[in-house]
Amino acid sequence: MPSYKAPLDDMRFVLNEVLDVAQLSRIADFSQVDKPTINQFLEEIAKMAENVLFPLNATGDREGCTHDRETKAVKTPTGFKDAYQQFCEAGLTGFACDPKYGGLGMPIVLNTALSEMFCSANLSFGMYPGLSHGAYNALHEYGTDEQKNTYLPKLVSGQWAGTMCLTEPQCGTDLGLIKTKAVKNADGSYAITGTKIFISAGEHDLTENICHLVLAKIEAADTPAGIKGISLFIVPKFLPEGLAHNNVTCGRIEEKMGIHGNSTCEMNFDGAKGWLVGEAHKGMKAMFVMMNEARLGVGLQGLGLSEVAYQNGLNYALERVQSPPIDQKGEHASVTIINHPDVRREILGIKAAVEGERMLAYWISLQLDISQKDPDEAARKKAKAFVDLLTPIVKAHFTDNAVENTNSAIQVFGGHGYIKEHGMEQFNRDARITRLYEGTNGIQGLDLIGRKVLKENLLPGYLRLLMQDLFAAKKNGVSLCLLWPVARRAGTLCRITLKLRVRALFGTLLRRMSFMRDAAGMSTDYYKLMSLVVIGHMWVKMADTATQKLAANPEGGVRDFYETKIKTAHFYMKKVMPQTAAYSGAIGGGTNALMDIPADKFAHTQTTIGA
Repeated sequence: MPSYKAPLDDMRFVLNEVLDVAQLSRIADFSQVDKPTINQFLEEIAKMAENVLFPLNATGDREGCTHDRETKAVKTPTGFKDAYQQFCEAGLTGFACDPKYGGLGMPIVLNTALSEMFCSANLSFGMYPGLSHGAYNALHEYGTDEQKNTYLPKLVSGQWAGTMCLTEPQCGTDLGLIKTKAVKNADGSYAITGTKIFISAGEHDLTENICHLVLAKIEAADTPAGIKGISLFIVPKFLPEGLAHNNVTCGRIEEKMGIHGNSTCEMNFDGAKGWLVGEAHKGMKAMFVMMNEARLGVGLQGLGLSEVAYQNGLNYALERVQSPPIDQKGEHASVTIINHPDVRREILGIKAAVEGERMLAYWISLQLDISQKDPDEAARKKAKAFVDLLTPIVKAHFTDNAVENTNSAIQVFGGHGYIKEHGMEQFNRDARITRLYEGTNGIQGLDLIGRKVLKENLLPGYLRLLMQDLFAAKKNGVSLCLLWPVARRAGTLCRITLKLRVRALFGTLLRRMSFMRDAAGMSTDYYKLMSLVVIGHMWVKMADTATQKLAANPEGGVRDFYETKIKTAHFYMKKVMPQTAAYSGAIGGGTNALMDIPADKFAHTQTTIGA
């Protein structure tokens, strides 16, 4: 049977020692944040994740959600409703929400730790409150005062839930193709008509109301074509006044590869009453508040699944006895498989990925807090640039790794990993969706290279910070073996980016857009290269702190923790960072190799070949 224990030592190390999250207490809204509060929070959330949510994970996967075709209602798996009630009673639905609307007002970085634990314990469950928080953020930033007062207290308390409704049968990434229409009513509201698909938590029995944030096009002569004509609407399942049923129904739930405990719905809006959120035809601006948070949230899903896969793979490797050591001849007793080099490679690969990702996730979340709350405008602007640049990295790299890491954990189990009993195959099935939703990882690469690097030129600011951290680590005694690989590959990234920017400049001047095709052709290799450099940077920051802590001569398990952290950093630099050479080489190979074969030549043909 699988198991899960929250990695509290690693969490406290990052939050309290590397990042010193208690520093946020200098910001008035976070004056209550100190180390004892952080530690108490982690311990309480760990108990809920381990004792309430994780026991429902496997049963939720087996049972799934059920849809009543007559009533259009959806029932969540056994135990989910009670668990959700406990979640609400603990105040966790409003943990990082505005106290004005009943929230606890805690920092996003601590909410990130909460999300990680819940994604490890029960990803399907964690998606329900996670989507509501995204809806809360969009309304908090773009809603009218009336909308905020109507919806936010209920979302914060957990009485109501939220969704985001973008995708339609004929369009996914290209939202300019949506057909859902909005017709203005005499009272200023709109009648929303259309069908949305792949709507996570679109219908369920956990809350008394579900508030859908829906993208639609207003039927009016001045509505621009394409994506510029999209508006955002709040469309509740039950109308706020009197809770009369709105014309919103669930047509069906999808039969999926994974995340069976979360209802993925087709939602039908048949003249449903909705209200405009933000400005007309500016819906994407408001929706991106949800989408950017969702992308960070999906990255955390990848981290959470990698962590629970690591724990179970490690436990099995420490217990399973198989074969004597490969370097010993003659009759020797068999040993646990963690003593075999290739099993050790699998385990260390997951460990290095998980710990580096956790560091990046928490650091980015801290920057998000600073970008929103710091009284210093320059600090807010700088932090926002880091968040904007690295959000595609968090979403794409963490989820790519989740698929690889859960696969590696299955490999450690051997044949036992392929059967349901040990739970490993569920982690792998659940992980696969994370590379797809909230923008496929290919889209993340395009966003990174096209928008964040070429258009907004955000990379130089980040690289300056990276070099500052390298110099600080060197001064604190961190080994050059840990610093040089990051510095070298950061230089490679800088040179590649400079060449691309020069090509973009000349392409723009000469009105030749072929450089965009080249950028698109290298975008995946580019984000993979940059991801490894960024995680390397995070390992330098952790090694720096661990080195300073070791200088104080701690004893016992504390010393072992810091020494193991530094040894894991060495593994990353020696066994993971070299992969950057392959990605930089692929980037140097250009795009022609991708595009030379005409599209109609890919299909198999019937000729006289080999006759």
